Amino acid sequence: MSEFIKQEKVRFQHVDYAGIVFYPRFLEMLNCLVEDWFEEALDRPFSKMHETNGIPTVDLKIQFKNAARLGEILTKKLWVKELKNSSILCGFQFVNESENTVLEGEVTLVNVAFNPERNGIKAEPFTEEMKNKIKQYEL
Repeated sequence: MSEFIKQEKVRFQHVDYAGIVFYPRFLEMLNCLVEDWFEEALDRPFSKMHETNGIPTVDLKIQFKNAARLGEILTKKLWVKELKNSSILCGFQFVNESENTVLEGEVTLVNVAFNPERNGIKAEPFTEEMKNKIKQYEL
């Protein structure tokens, strides 16, 4: 199958005083990758999904391998390792222009529905249509 791939330039907003990416910014970059995947590849933009549903991160494992510096272009890759009834285990990797891994890891996302008052959530199975779209990214 295939990976979902996006590129991102390391900007001043991402770095600390030493000129390298401050680690919480990597989590924001990862969230952007997930959001882009849902909109561009799965045809489920957050702007529509979050009217009734969500896809929160429930588990995250990350290893930082190399520093990323101001001005570098990072290639962000995401793929599906395991698809369950209402959750997805995804692998991810960010590489720099020299093809060195900057970070890698796994993220578990759960499909949830909001109750009508929006004060509670519960896991909700993916539709068969959504499962078929997600399966295109299994490696």
